[in-house]
Amino acid sequence: MQVIGYKILISILLLAGLSIAGFRRQGPEPLHIDYPAYFGNRTFVPDDNPTTVEGVALGRRLFYEKALSAGQQISCGTCHRQELAFTDGKVFSAGVDGSLQARNTMSLVNLLWVRNFFWDGRVAGLEMQAAVPLTNVHEMGQSLEVSAALLSKEATYKSLFIKAFGTDSITGEGIVKALSQFERTLVSANAPYDRYLHGAYQPTAAELNGISLFYGNPDAARNVRGAGCAHCHGGPKTYIELYHNNGLDTIPADSGREKVSGQSYDRGRFRVVSLRNIALTAPYMHDGRFRTLEEVLSHYNEHIKPSKTLSPFLQGVGNSNAPDGLTLGLTDNEKKDLLAFLHMLTDSTFITDKRFSDPFQQ
Repeated sequence: MQVIGYKILISILLLAGLSIAGFRRQGPEPLHIDYPAYFGNRTFVPDDNPTTVEGVALGRRLFYEKALSAGQQISCGTCHRQELAFTDGKVFSAGVDGSLQARNTMSLVNLLWVRNFFWDGRVAGLEMQAAVPLTNVHEMGQSLEVSAALLSKEATYKSLFIKAFGTDSITGEGIVKALSQFERTLVSANAPYDRYLHGAYQPTAAELNGISLFYGNPDAARNVRGAGCAHCHGGPKTYIELYHNNGLDTIPADSGREKVSGQSYDRGRFRVVSLRNIALTAPYMHDGRFRTLEEVLSHYNEHIKPSKTLSPFLQGVGNSNAPDGLTLGLTDNEKKDLLAFLHMLTDSTFITDKRFSDPFQQ
């Protein structure tokens, strides 16, 4: 009788369009995020928010959902455009009230390996990060409770929440969890530089010299040319979770991480950003002061401003036997070669991947 009953149940499932595998698996399906081994496995996924197929699908829709903002004016995707590597090309983004943000919008890339967020690292984890722009009165300007109530009116979201979290009860916590799951899938690892690391791309002479300069430290005594970029942007991800004063101002208008730590030694220090897709994410720096990568390189080469908290990696280095401590001394051709390498970090598949695109436009 048990065998007959099981067969009947399987027949019912099949008629309902459900698979046996789906019947046996309870809850959402775990999602495996692919990335190269050289990115490392020091990832940050909280135990109470594992990445799932259903959670990511919900998060993707929420990322582009304007109902999460006051007056339904903007979405996360408004300031984080996929074609610009999830930035918006502006010095400062505008919120729902028209006010400009205090700092430049950061790129969303390879967040799976990031522990603390924003330019000053003031929040730990994507879940906490997601709640800030959603509720800030000068950004999306709407409480999570109001957003949840609006989504609860739509049958589509009730269905998606059931699939993702096993309940049709839509909450602010569920919203930020789903958004975080989606953002953890924004992995960029298919640039020419990656193909070079895999042995599938032969760089030009300029690109090879750019790589050498990027990772090399200047040593005039041994006639070794270098730019020393890897101190802060080392490794294949071109990102290390550090905070540095990179010599923009002697007296910074924005005190940076000092606002978080309360320590004077953090004055003017900001998070080191990933250089992945850097050619697409202008303008640059926390205040968007540089319009081009050429201006960025000129800053590091010729215009470092001294201060008490200036990064030690920017002091006393140079490609000269008599460095003045603030001038790197790269030639124009060397700067061009560095630019050639930085363009190798552009991942054209990342900015066109349908898995990350706006589902409302399909």
